[in-house]
Amino acid sequence: MLFLVGMEKHFYIVIICALMSLHFLLIQGARQGQDIKCGACRALVDEMEWAISQIDPKKMIQTGSFRINPDGSQSVREVPFSRSESHLLELMEEVCEKMNDYGELVDPATNRKTYVRHASRDGTAMDLSDVAFDSRVSSSLKFACETIVEQHEDELIEFFAHETDNVKDKLCSKRTDLCDHALKIPHDEL
Repeated sequence: MLFLVGMEKHFYIVIICALMSLHFLLIQGARQGQDIKCGACRALVDEMEWAISQIDPKKMIQTGSFRINPDGSQSVREVPFSRSESHLLELMEEVCEKMNDYGELVDPATNRKTYVRHASRDGTAMDLSDVAFDSRVSSSLKFACETIVEQHEDELIEFFAHETDNVKDKLCSKRTDLCDHALKIPHDEL
């Protein structure tokens, strides 16, 4: 009888340890999923901002209605092409392909993952000694990017059409809640 009571205690201890391990794995998995989503959002913003900056700011496009109003006027206005809805939609169709240019960097102190571009746009050498290149990471970033574009298309257009300052934090943290730790990530220019 005493043996059975000892076995029961041992069984409960094993069950509690297993549940605690499962809980830890679930928390770790959720944090890694958040790191991917946050990284994809931040990379998406970097790529969109870079693509927008490559367009001549003087290039304009007419938007609005081309119908003639009863008073003979038209509701047409000129906006910079780089921040026009049509151009932004075009960029959003291609931006997630750029996730193949990113690698994973793990902070040894916090074990949080960030994602950095592994090829500079201007040809300068980059220190990539701690960056991991993995097709699994690229495909996860690409999938997260496509999900963000699909779920937040209106917010993306709104932000890139009008906002120019601190878009990463405003969009990825405040508007979409994809990054809970974005303020701790350095504001680097990729």
